Amino acid sequence: MEQFPERPLFGGAVSTTFPLRFEDVSNIREVPDHQEVFVDPARDESLIFELLEMKHDVADNGSATWFLQDLAREQGAEGNIVTEQSDVLEVSGLQFRNMPAVMTTATAQMAISKGRQGREAQNLVKVYLANLRLQGVGTDVVITAYEPVFINPLSESARSVGEGLTVPATESGRTAVGDVFKQAVSMFRINDWNLFGADAV
Repeated sequence: MEQFPERPLFGGAVSTTFPLRFEDVSNIREVPDHQEVFVDPARDESLIFELLEMKHDVADNGSATWFLQDLAREQGAEGNIVTEQSDVLEVSGLQFRNMPAVMTTATAQMAISKGRQGREAQNLVKVYLANLRLQGVGTDVVITAYEPVFINPLSESARSVGEGLTVPATESGRTAVGDVFKQAVSMFRINDWNLFGADAV
């Protein structure tokens, strides 16, 4: 069974837990400062953590779905189907100055291309997304996990993972992405509120 050690994010100001097979590629790829990316290269699975200015015009009860649809537009993804969306949950461990933090999650399946590859090389991917709304510091935390379902033979992923339907993680002794995602979201902690600027001191 895989271990879920504590992993530092954003210089240790944030932490959560997920398996070591997810390698930090934030320094290798051109990743913006407000984002950290972890990848399991053997399975082409990934976990992304983003800190964004809060979208006050997006309602709490639809925020995860909004970010998921925004992601689909960004990726030029077709066939984006939101399969499940949670209710709004209050996250007591992330409140700041008595201002509550709330969370919603959503999942979808979409066809996306890697890098600059075109539509002819799209992979079918299940996407898990959580939006933690830190109202006290005006920040939307977006946690996204990608789980390939079908690898296109023309995709660059086919070389490392193999083409066709992907083998379930549990069959190779790994934790399923959905469970990795749930753990990473539930164990998300803020160790230093200064990360969010002078107003958070």
